[in-house]
Amino acid sequence: MSTQIASAPEAAELGAREGQASAVPKLDRWAIAATVAGNALEFYDFLAYTTFAVYIGKAFFPARTAFFSLLLSLATFGVGFFTRPLGGLLIGAFGDRAGRRPALMLTISLMAVGTLAVAVTPTYSTIGIAAPIILVAARLVQGLALGGEVGPSTAVLLECAPPGRRGAYTSWQSASQSMAILAAGLIGTALAQLLSKEDLANWGWRVPFALGLLVVPVGLYIRRRLPETLLASPKRDGRAVLRRLWREHRRALILSVLIIMSLTINIYVLNYMTTYALTTLGMQASVAMLSTLTLGGIGAVGAFWSGDLSDRFGRKPVMILSRIAMMFAIVPAFVFLISQKTGGALVAVTAVLSILQILGSVAALAALTEIFPNEVRCSGLAVSYAVSVAIFGGTTQFVIAWLIGITGDPLAPAYYVIATSVVSLWAMLKVPETYKS
Repeated sequence: MSTQIASAPEAAELGAREGQASAVPKLDRWAIAATVAGNALEFYDFLAYTTFAVYIGKAFFPARTAFFSLLLSLATFGVGFFTRPLGGLLIGAFGDRAGRRPALMLTISLMAVGTLAVAVTPTYSTIGIAAPIILVAARLVQGLALGGEVGPSTAVLLECAPPGRRGAYTSWQSASQSMAILAAGLIGTALAQLLSKEDLANWGWRVPFALGLLVVPVGLYIRRRLPETLLASPKRDGRAVLRRLWREHRRALILSVLIIMSLTINIYVLNYMTTYALTTLGMQASVAMLSTLTLGGIGAVGAFWSGDLSDRFGRKPVMILSRIAMMFAIVPAFVFLISQKTGGALVAVTAVLSILQILGSVAALAALTEIFPNEVRCSGLAVSYAVSVAIFGGTTQFVIAWLIGITGDPLAPAYYVIATSVVSLWAMLKVPETYKS
């Protein structure tokens, strides 16, 4: 293959060859549960941090102002993204060399180590500078795990899907992430209702991470039952996989990074809404947590709708139209929220933006998984996803907090989403349509 993305006929031929391979098993309900449960667990652990960023900042980064403490906490959240490209390279290549199942066992084990460190590390007031150092190390391990998670987990879903249903099956990837957000929101809301502000700041924020650790043994057990969907020889060298990926699929990698850019900025802006409601709008914690609940609930349901639409009408129409709608809707939505500053307005705005976000994300994820052939699919998707999320997702919450702080303009998150969406729209127009391949 050349350095160009495969044309639609070439993609169809490739899909036919892969579909004829008897080595690929059919995906049963147990395999779906195994894939999405582990994926949801890892994203839950990672996203629980942003939900409780205000409290973590106070515990590990005492500063002269609450704003500076929050910035330090969000910067540490961003640190976890630095190792995502490394995880995408190493674990993605491992998934294309040794198989999807070993790669997924590795990622959940690494996430467990990082989450344990976050849950039990003493605060700055107890052990001093060692506290933020340990926290940063834990975030690096978690980032490494997540960098390698998306490639193999999405590959398993797509490679076992029946003809004409790849979008629907792949939608479980996005749905599981939304389930993770919903779980973090439910736990955060419950803690905000049950605990005082002092208890929530002192120890309550550790509870979500401890709860995540309880299900790690279950995640490890069910992932051992996953089918293996790699068609190539498991004896290939990882460096050879990455060399082939870069030589033959460079354009696909670049377009994938640019498409994922706006999607990941958008989702982390929405994940930031809880902190935005607390710090910019001055809402109570119990009300602010409604944003996370709404984001998770809408995403979990909307993902399946988007997958079905992309199987019926194509990946490109769904992801392009939803991105255009987001660009037109986000400023009026933020203006409405700022003017109202109520729990109802927060839920309504989060719901509308979440629907538009999940529609585009699921269709795009299916398309970007399909443009890479089986033998480099894990590494192709993992690297492009991890690089884009590391560059743009890891900085989003810090950037918008900083922009709001220096400009005093609460519409800064909306402008940031619009600017990056323009670039992603161009990339979406350049990728081939793959839903019939």
